[in-house]
Amino acid sequence: MNLRHTGAGLSMLVALAALAPACNVGPDYKGPPKTAVIHRPTAQAVFVSANDPSLSTGAANEGPWWQLYQDPVLDELVMAAFAANTDLRVAQANLARSRAALMAVRAGQLPQVRIDSAVRYGHISGESVLQFEPVPAAWLYDAGIDVSYEIDLVGKLRRGVEAARAEDEAVQAAVDLTRITVAAETARAYSDVCAIGHEVGVARSSVELEEEVDDVTRRLVDAGRRSTLDLTRSQAELERLRSLIPPLEARRNISLFRLAVLTGKPPAEFPRTAMGCERPLRLTTPIPVGDGAALLRRRPDIRQAERSLAVATAKIGVATAELYPSVGLGLGVGGLGLLDHIGQASTIRVGVGPFISWNVPNVSLARAKIAGAEADANAALARFDAAVLNALLETESTLTTYARDLESHQSLERSRDKNGEAEQQSRVLYTGGREGYLDALDARRSLANAESTLARSETKLSTDQIQLFLALGGGWQTNEEEKEEK
Repeated sequence: MNLRHTGAGLSMLVALAALAPACNVGPDYKGPPKTAVIHRPTAQAVFVSANDPSLSTGAANEGPWWQLYQDPVLDELVMAAFAANTDLRVAQANLARSRAALMAVRAGQLPQVRIDSAVRYGHISGESVLQFEPVPAAWLYDAGIDVSYEIDLVGKLRRGVEAARAEDEAVQAAVDLTRITVAAETARAYSDVCAIGHEVGVARSSVELEEEVDDVTRRLVDAGRRSTLDLTRSQAELERLRSLIPPLEARRNISLFRLAVLTGKPPAEFPRTAMGCERPLRLTTPIPVGDGAALLRRRPDIRQAERSLAVATAKIGVATAELYPSVGLGLGVGGLGLLDHIGQASTIRVGVGPFISWNVPNVSLARAKIAGAEADANAALARFDAAVLNALLETESTLTTYARDLESHQSLERSRDKNGEAEQQSRVLYTGGREGYLDALDARRSLANAESTLARSETKLSTDQIQLFLALGGGWQTNEEEKEEK
C-alpha cells in the first residue's frame, strides 16, 4: 500500500526523523554469545603440549616471526612474496571491492539527487490538456531536479551499514589470513631448499665413503682375501646410495620453483640467492606460543568467523525493518513546456512532501526473511565455534608433533654421537693393527647412515616449526597498508 501525504504530515515526519537514531530493530551485536566456545575457560588456558623446553609460554611473536631465523635471504623472500604474490593480490582486490561496497551502502544514508532532462520534437495528446483538437507539433523540453531522503525510522539503513562494515572487516581478516599463509609457504619452501640441500650433501658423503669401501673390497678380491660376494654386496649398496640423490635434487629444485611462483615469478626465474643454502634453518631461542586466549584474538580465521557472525546478526535487523513502513521526504523542481518558453513561470513545476511505502497486507514475506536471517546467524555462530575448536586442535596437534619430533631428533643426535665415538675407536684399532680396514669402514658407514637419518629429521623439524608458526597465526600485523576508517 502506498500512501502520500502533504501539509501537516510533513511536520510529524520531521519529528519522527529526529527520533530515528534511537530506534534500531533487530538484535544489537556485542560479540559472540556466552554459549560460544570463545567464552569457555578451556579455550583460554595454557596449551597442554606447551611444556617442552623448546617452547615458551611467553607471548607469541605476532610480528614477523620468520626473522627469528636471522636469515637475510629468507627476510628478502618473504618481502618479495608480500609485494608480488598472486593470491595476496587477489585478496587485496577483494578488499578493495569490499571497501567500495561499504561506501555504496553508506551513500544510501545521504539524500539522493536525480537530474533529468530531455528535448524532443513532437506534439502531446490534446485531451491530456483538456483540448479536443490536435495540438501542433513543436520543440518540447522536460527537465528537473528531484531530491529524496529516506528517514531511517527503524534503523534499516544503519543495520545495512553495520552489516557492510562487518563484512569489510571480515574481508580484511581474509587478507591477513592470506598474508600469513604466503609468509609460511615462502618460509617452508626456503626451508626445504636448505634442509634438502643438507640431505644431498650427506648423501654424497655416503656415496664417497661407499666408493672407498667398494675400491678396497675390489683390491681384496683381486688379492684373494675376499669373495666376489662381498664385492657384489658392496656394489649393490653403492648403487642404492647413488639412487637416493636424484630424488633429493628433484625435491630441492621443486622447492626453488615454488619460491619463484610464491614471489610472483615464473619457475625458471627462481631466486639464485636461495641456492647457496645447504644447512637447515635453526632457531636459537624457544618458540613463544602464548595461551589459548591470545591465540583466539590473534588468528585471522577466527576474527573472520567472528565478523561474519556480526554480519549475519546485523542482517536480522535489515530483515526485521521490512515489517515497518519506509518513510522519506521528497523535493522536486523542474520545468515542462515548449522549448522557446523555457524558464517562464508557466512551465515551472515544484513539488515537496513526504512519502510512505509499506507492504502491510503481506507481512509473511518479511517474517520469512527474518527467519532466514536468524538461521544464517545460527549457522555463523556454529562456524565461529568450529573455527575456535579447529584453531585449538590445530595448535595443540602441531605443538605435540613438534615436541615429539624434537624428542626423536635428540635421540638421533645421541645415536650419531655414539656412532662417531665408535668410528673413532675403530680408527684407533685399525691404526694399531688390531682391526681390519673393512671393519673401520663399516664403522664409518654406520656414522654416515646416522648422519643421513639425522638430516632427514632436521628437515622434518624445520617443517614442523613453520607449521607451528602458521598455527599460531602471527605475521599479518606487519601489513603497512593504512586501513581506512570504518
